[in-house]
Amino acid sequence: MRPTQLWSLLLLLLLGACAAADALQPDSLSQLPAPQHPRIRLYNEEQVLSWEPVTLSNGTRPVVYRVQFKYGDEWLTVDTSIGVNCTQITATECDFTVASPSAGFPMDFNVTLRLRAELGALHSAWVTMPWFQHYRNVTVGPPKNIEVTPGEGSLIIRFSSPFDIPHTSTAYFWYYVYYWEEAGVQQVKGPFRSNSISLDNLKPFRVYCLQVQAQLLWNKSNVNGHLSNTSCYKIMADASTKLQQVILISVGTFSLMSVLAGACFFLVLKYRALIKHWFHTPPSIPLQIEEYLKDPAQPILDALDKDSSPKDDVWDSVSIISFPEKGQEDVLQTH
Repeated sequence: MRPTQLWSLLLLLLLGACAAADALQPDSLSQLPAPQHPRIRLYNEEQVLSWEPVTLSNGTRPVVYRVQFKYGDEWLTVDTSIGVNCTQITATECDFTVASPSAGFPMDFNVTLRLRAELGALHSAWVTMPWFQHYRNVTVGPPKNIEVTPGEGSLIIRFSSPFDIPHTSTAYFWYYVYYWEEAGVQQVKGPFRSNSISLDNLKPFRVYCLQVQAQLLWNKSNVNGHLSNTSCYKIMADASTKLQQVILISVGTFSLMSVLAGACFFLVLKYRALIKHWFHTPPSIPLQIEEYLKDPAQPILDALDKDSSPKDDVWDSVSIISFPEKGQEDVLQTH
């Protein structure tokens, strides 16, 4: 074998070994692995892009990421010009609404995002997400700050919208209230544009439970929101119910008093002799005789005549009644 051929063979072997070594170390290639599983979270006003981190086996420096967006054909970098910086960041998410709920992309625009990893002069391929439109793809939460005031036969419900809509001429919320008597059948009331709803004609002293739901309407499309947590309240009596209570209490009291009076009258008639015996005053001894009993030495006639007035000795007439023996008739002599 000629020396030139030998050197050519050695050179080919060397190049093959280098290629095999490079194949065993993919991180050393000019391109980095692309971020995996990117996803966009659209909940109420939130707009957040997140992804899984890129891991290198022999990397000493952290991998950074770059996010770009477009409305039409031109790609733009997500930087402080739109209120958030997502250029060469180490975090694995980009929150476009972190500055304020009003920040981020316009809610009625078609937005396309793409993402790549970078490490010095190395970078990965772009990962492009499907376009989204906030109003079309958003997940609407329940209404916020719900306050319920039990009234007279009613429930007054106040709340705020799930998120603020910049231009209510293009999009707005409708609200529904689902309510039911405890262990009863569910009913629904709505739609309402107002943030204050009154449920009327409810049964007094009953417990009612309710949930509130928002529905987003935009460009003839509807997005149903999540229901709020269930809350229950006891209904107060209205004016008519209070009047009925007063009448019922009055009638009941009068009826009870009438029954008691009738029962007492019946008992008095039935046990009249016994009651008369209980309440009859026992006979008392005249004062003159009582004094005589205290002093028997005093003549009884003097004791009786002691307090007699002169008028007692004057008579208009005197009748003498005699009882002759052997059944003779009485003889009356008048003077």
